[in-house]
Amino acid sequence: MFATGVYLLVSRVNWMKLFRIEKMSDALEHKLGDMVWAGMEEQSIEEGKDFNNVDRLITSLCKSNGIDRKEIKLHIIADSEINAFALPDRHMVVHTGLINSVKSDDELSGVLAHEIAHMELSHVMKKLLKQMGYSVLISITTGDAGGGAIKELLGMLSSTAYDRKLEKDADIKAVEYLKKTGISPNGFADFLYRLGEKDGSLGSLSWISTHPDSKERARYVRGE
Repeated sequence: MFATGVYLLVSRVNWMKLFRIEKMSDALEHKLGDMVWAGMEEQSIEEGKDFNNVDRLITSLCKSNGIDRKEIKLHIIADSEINAFALPDRHMVVHTGLINSVKSDDELSGVLAHEIAHMELSHVMKKLLKQMGYSVLISITTGDAGGGAIKELLGMLSSTAYDRKLEKDADIKAVEYLKKTGISPNGFADFLYRLGEKDGSLGSLSWISTHPDSKERARYVRGE
């Protein structure tokens, strides 16, 4: 009787409608990613030591965790802010300020794993849909939202925190990625702890404002 009820419930699901919604969401994310990145492209560093090292670390994380590396669009930006963030459609932006602030590849891998986790867990679009709404995002892609909308969206993604649950989910997933790659999560924890100290010698700490409770996060990244 129970199985029959479940079958009737499932049979009433409009799978074609759900499929169309998913396709529309994918198209929306792709369009948003292209539009946001178009406003930043001139700042990009697409070759050199920094780009090659970050690319190598991302490739290693992806290979060990069954993630399609070709889907991730890496961009290095010459900016002294200690920051890295994900944009729609799997664009990853890494500032040279972050690269220069880490003390090891393990620390940098932790940050990269965290941003990959945001992408793999669909946090970017979840955040935009929650804070801006579907209709506003559609209006941005059609040009009806005004010229400042893309700038507002970029500011939201680069300098505004995800909610606490999404951040913890990304941290936990990042630890999983690191362990499967043979990297100790302690480097990531050390980096978070230093940010929590707000050491002025680190420079402009974007990750302080966007990733609160860094010391607490360092403890559960270590499994304490």
